[in-house]
Amino acid sequence: MKLLSSAAIAALALSLATNAAAEMQRYSVIFGGKNVGHLNADIEGDRTAIDFDYKNNGRGPTMKEVLRLDAKGLPLAWDINGTTTFGSKVEEHFARQNGKATWTDATGKGAADAASAVYVAQSGSPWATGLYARAIMKTGGATITALPGGTLTLTKGETVAVNGAGGPLKVTRYDLGGIETTPDTVLLDDKGELFASVSPRQVIVRAGYEDEAERLKTLAAQWSTDRFVAINKKVAHRYPGMVRIRNVRVFDAKTGTVGAPASVLVSGNKIVGVEPLTQKGATGEVVIDGAGGTVIPGLYEMHAHTGQEGALLNLVAGVTTMRDMGNDNAVLDKLIERIDGGVIAGPRIVRAGFIEGKSQFSANNGILVNSEAEAVAAVRWYADHGGYWGVKSYNSMNPAWIPALVKEAHARGLKVAGHVPAFATADQMIEAGFDEMTHINQFMLQWVIKPTEDTRTLFRLTALKRLPALDLNSERVQHTMGLVTARKTPIDVTLGIHENLLLNRDGQMAPGAADYFDHLPIGTQRGLKQAWIDTSAPGDDAAYRGAYDKIVATVRMLNDRGAMIVPGTDTGGSFTFHRELELYQQVGMTPAQILTRATWDMAKYLGQDATLGSVETGKLADFFLVPGDPTKDMKAIKRIAMVVKDGTFYYPAEVYPEFGIKPFAPAPVVSGAR
Repeated sequence: MKLLSSAAIAALALSLATNAAAEMQRYSVIFGGKNVGHLNADIEGDRTAIDFDYKNNGRGPTMKEVLRLDAKGLPLAWDINGTTTFGSKVEEHFARQNGKATWTDATGKGAADAASAVYVAQSGSPWATGLYARAIMKTGGATITALPGGTLTLTKGETVAVNGAGGPLKVTRYDLGGIETTPDTVLLDDKGELFASVSPRQVIVRAGYEDEAERLKTLAAQWSTDRFVAINKKVAHRYPGMVRIRNVRVFDAKTGTVGAPASVLVSGNKIVGVEPLTQKGATGEVVIDGAGGTVIPGLYEMHAHTGQEGALLNLVAGVTTMRDMGNDNAVLDKLIERIDGGVIAGPRIVRAGFIEGKSQFSANNGILVNSEAEAVAAVRWYADHGGYWGVKSYNSMNPAWIPALVKEAHARGLKVAGHVPAFATADQMIEAGFDEMTHINQFMLQWVIKPTEDTRTLFRLTALKRLPALDLNSERVQHTMGLVTARKTPIDVTLGIHENLLLNRDGQMAPGAADYFDHLPIGTQRGLKQAWIDTSAPGDDAAYRGAYDKIVATVRMLNDRGAMIVPGTDTGGSFTFHRELELYQQVGMTPAQILTRATWDMAKYLGQDATLGSVETGKLADFFLVPGDPTKDMKAIKRIAMVVKDGTFYYPAEVYPEFGIKPFAPAPVVSGAR
């Protein structure tokens, strides 16, 4: 079967769109209450042409698709061309003929016998979720075999009444699982056609019904909550009385050493003792066999933008505290309320209030401002509401507003961190009083770009290919290094996201995913074999690889000069947080130093060291257990057997199957539990 070129796809899409007989389905992409793009589907007979494009925070996917379906609603041919969120090129093709399926995606070529299986597109738009749902419904069952692998499962939910330009409608919720770690939720009309794709963060809704987007987002959040409430009831273990975790060695985060075999005692939400292993317990204790493993204080993920899934997956990865660096304020309020109330599971959350300038490139989170007065008012809002560690300034802020923002924040007891505003420099932000710099690329760009170049777009990433020519011993670089050391300005480097950005290539497993790739659902695995950026131009592949090397060298220089490297990811944490910590070995830190940085140092940094950051009598019971010794092998933190947060016990082996993830370590043996 002949594959369509990108030009042919565009031509066919235009032909269908201009044919009066074609059915035209139009959708708006809503993020942060703002219309940021579109999804258009033009259907004529068995052919559908799709145009999907949205931009939030100066980036987003641009895709053209043409597909042809059989009578069962299964794809016979599917061609997808375009660019991903960060700009990598997409050339995906699928064909099925005489029961034989062949495809090409970012992971490479594949083939299978597939008379009744549905192909799941790697780069398909959310319109495809409705296609998969209809295909399952046509089978009369609730599942269908998927290609390249796995099984899709469809669960029917409630019916929702909606109103809009097309009149009142009744639409039905369906959850489609089996692709990623969390099901996709769609609303279908009475004809089975897509009405909306919904999540707690973003809604793609039929044109004319945009006024329903906020309500649908709220419903999606509630449906998600219901799922995580049910999971929490199954996996959260709250033991009455004393719990003795026997035969463990405790990592002392203050000294970076591992102690002799001991028992850790927990009662309620407190650590009530660390006793020699020879000391016997009392009758009636719950006893957990640590099997000679290591107990480590809970980790601090310092660059999160979290939701309910991320909260739980971070928790079972040993992250018991995370700093959220920008979110929908109302959504985050609810998330924290549910976690703190024990309704769902997640880390303790420290908040940074997000402040962004209004522009066509704005990130639609937190509070958007259009003047210095509004920026100061936003700081006051966060201070008045309480519970915020500080504020985070973003790319579209006017640099001239920053001194007033910093002054107000400091007067109200808030820290200031953030991106470097477009047309400004990291030096200027440090001199203006930033308490912390965010992202190593934001810190380094000033050395390789012109003052007139706009970093509100993907340019702030693609410009990194200029880094290989940079001399780190040059006067300009050393001036910045001097500022950092003189002012003791911490840097949230997010090294792992730069590894993904600069080193991931189509068809190759992401370098940082080697230790968890095989444990993940197939859809997630495919994503980990896809490039983030376009490296097709001559010299770009080598330039981006060289850029990563220069970034590592810069972070090493910062570490050598005593700069505080703040551990955070901006990639969702969990497995990628483990990778972030692992990468710090490349910049000269030992495993013990890294663990101390991610525990005790961050507890002190956030002012929580009186109750958290170490495993000591009288402190809150936040720690995790691994079978090995991570001071000798950092990879040991990836094999977690147990996590304790606020005295509640979680066993990742019980949690991961809820996400289609194969566990990394068995749960410890527990005796005496009632």
